[in-house]
Amino acid sequence: MTEKMKNPSPSRKRQAPQSGDTSVIVYAAQCGECFKWRVIPTQEEFEDMRSRFIEDPFFCNKIADVCCDDPADIEYNDTRIWVIDKPNLPKTPAGFQRKLVLRRDFSKMDAYYVTPAGTRMRSSTQVAPFLEANPQCEGLSVSDFAFAVPKVMEDTIPGKFGKGLSSANKKIKALTEGDDYV
Repeated sequence: MTEKMKNPSPSRKRQAPQSGDTSVIVYAAQCGECFKWRVIPTQEEFEDMRSRFIEDPFFCNKIADVCCDDPADIEYNDTRIWVIDKPNLPKTPAGFQRKLVLRRDFSKMDAYYVTPAGTRMRSSTQVAPFLEANPQCEGLSVSDFAFAVPKVMEDTIPGKFGKGLSSANKKIKALTEGDDYV
């Protein structure tokens, strides 16, 4: 299972996402038989599939009128930044939004939830008090919220940023306007 981050037009040179320009634009799943990538139309469908991925793996024939003989919907390459999500994370509870934000240095993503009232919760330690203070959330528990983040695939990160991201302490120089990725 994967989520892909925004990218510039393929015909233009690659540029770093601007602040706030790091949202997921394509959800995709890889077929367990032919290994082709298939686009999943909505975040809700993606989360539903991801929540039961181990028990019910994805295959092309789960999409109407699609089979393994059809060409892939999308190719894994470096025209976009790819992130791979963990299987079997719970679906986002109704009324809440799960947001993922790519850090400026491309080192990792941060996950948070937006409540129906618009409050951001950045960790499970914020969920319990929220649920206790909001009786309309009866039936929800802390385990319904997953702050695990997708893994950023280093081989799809722009050249100036992609080398050595595993070293958490490495400082990465910001691009100046006009710089291009290699």
